[in-house]
Amino acid sequence: MTNGEGYCVIKLDTLLLEFEDFLQNHQLNASSYHPHYEVALWQMVKNGGKRFRPRLFLGVLLALNPSLLEQQEQRLDMFYPALAIEVLHTYSLIHDDLPAMDNASLRRCNPTLHVCYDDALAILAGDGLNTYAFYLLSQSPLPDSVKIALIAELSYNGGVHGMVLGQALDCHFESQPLTLAELQFLHQKKTGALIAASLKMGAIVACENANFCENLYQIGLKLGLFFQIHDDMIDALQTSEEAGKTTHNDVSKNSYVNLLGLEESQNHLEQIKQQILDMLQEFSQQKYAPLKTFFDDIFLTYF
Repeated sequence: MTNGEGYCVIKLDTLLLEFEDFLQNHQLNASSYHPHYEVALWQMVKNGGKRFRPRLFLGVLLALNPSLLEQQEQRLDMFYPALAIEVLHTYSLIHDDLPAMDNASLRRCNPTLHVCYDDALAILAGDGLNTYAFYLLSQSPLPDSVKIALIAELSYNGGVHGMVLGQALDCHFESQPLTLAELQFLHQKKTGALIAASLKMGAIVACENANFCENLYQIGLKLGLFFQIHDDMIDALQTSEEAGKTTHNDVSKNSYVNLLGLEESQNHLEQIKQQILDMLQEFSQQKYAPLKTFFDDIFLTYF
C-alpha cells in the first residue's frame, strides 16, 4: 500500500520484522555467577509487545527521508536508536508492574519479572535497561551531533521531566480524584512524552529543522493521550488473557474511564484523533502526504 509520495506501509512492516531480528540478536551480554541476572535483563524485551515506539521512530524516517533506509547497512544503523527507545520503554514497564506501583502479574502475555524472580532483581533489571538505552545510542553509527540530540530527547522525555514525573503523579494521586486537565498533564508526561520523543527522534535523524521537529513532538503528545485513553478502555473492557497484561487494575486510579465513563472516553478519543489529523495538515503537502498515510496506518494497526 503506497500513496502518491511513495510511502509504503508494507515496507514499514518489513522494516519492523528486520528490527525484531536485530532486537533478538542483540541480547545483552552480562555474564557472571548470578543464576538469573543476564537472562532477566533481556527477558521482558524478548517477550515481544507492540513495538509501538520503534514503529513511530522508523515510520517517521520512512516518511521523511526514506533514502536512509534503502541499504541494509543503513537500516542497521537506524535500528540502534529504535532499540534504545524500546529498551527504555521496557524498563518503565518492569518498574510500573512492581508491587509498589501497579502490582501486576502479567505483561506481554508472560509473568512479570518480580513474579518470575523477586522485586530486587526486577528493580535492578529495570535500572540496567534504563542505562543501557543510552549506551546503545552512544554506540550507534550516527554523527556525534545527532547522537547528542537523541540522547537529550530520550533522557529528557524518559526521565525526570517526562515519564518519571508522570509516574510520580500517578502513584501519589492514586486515590485522589484529579480534574481532566490534571489527568491530561499526568498522561502527557507518563505516556505521551516517550511517544512524542519517538516521533521527534525520527525527525532529528531525518535531518528536519527544529520547528518541524517541535510540531511533530506536539502531535506526539496528542497521540500519547489517544494511546492512554485507549489503554484505559482496554483495562475496563478486556480480560487479562485478551490484553496480554493485567487488567481491571485501574479501579482506584485516575483513568479516563473512571473520570468520564466509557461513552465519553470514546468521544474524547475521537476528538483527539481529529486534532491529530488537523495538526498534520499544517505541514507542507510534500510532508503531509506520507505522514498522513503513516498515521492512518498507526490508527489502523494499533487502535
